[in-house]
Amino acid sequence: MRILGLTMISLVILLSGCVQSASKNQSISSSPSLTDLGQASPALENYTQKYVDNDLWKRPQLSPRDRSIVTIAALIARNDRLELPYHINLALNNGVKPGEISEIIAHLAFYSGWPSATSAAEITRSVFAQRGITRAQLPQADVTLQSVNQKVEQERATQVANSFNSVSSGTVEFTEKAVFGDLWRRPDLAPRDRSMVTVSALIASGQVEQIGYHLNRAMNNGLTQSQASEMLTQLAFYAGWPKVFSALPVVKKVFESRSS
Repeated sequence: MRILGLTMISLVILLSGCVQSASKNQSISSSPSLTDLGQASPALENYTQKYVDNDLWKRPQLSPRDRSIVTIAALIARNDRLELPYHINLALNNGVKPGEISEIIAHLAFYSGWPSATSAAEITRSVFAQRGITRAQLPQADVTLQSVNQKVEQERATQVANSFNSVSSGTVEFTEKAVFGDLWRRPDLAPRDRSMVTVSALIASGQVEQIGYHLNRAMNNGLTQSQASEMLTQLAFYAGWPKVFSALPVVKKVFESRSS
């Protein structure tokens, strides 16, 4: 009996250590609280509360839902794992549907790379599990694709092929059959929102060369100039001022070309 008792005590101690370890890992994967930030940087704590929480997120130029979409896209593009669980939960609270988050991840596999999307999928899976969101509630792989403007798409495809087929025919091939022939036609993320995700990811990763085309596409898909302008403000905080200032001349040129 004494041996059994000692064994049980050892087991309890072992399990206690596992629980503490799991709890510690969970805290690492969550966004730090304001108090936590203050322990390392009182100035950061103040700026987060003063400018981000109490100002930026309350500005009326962009809805909380759209701010969440922009922020998630930026975090995934930068593979920022620490704040992503918090912002996935916030997005759901702000009205972003689970299916839309699922499609954002798939979309960014092409625009930010498979490793970033895979990392985001693992984090999102955990958040979905905690909230009781199942695979059956998400858009499946096989869906009825949306129709497109054949004339516009053919012009785009021809331009891409003429410019780059001799450089990388494989890239051109997958651009047509996977990106524009499949991904962009999936119905569970609106074209406007896909464009907003794409532009946000491009800005967050400093890919200024592609911003012009995709911002024009976003505005053709219903994004207003006021909303596009406020996306930059949101991204200044979540991608950094240098990334946004690099994008500003391109965005300005798009705005001017559309108003002339």
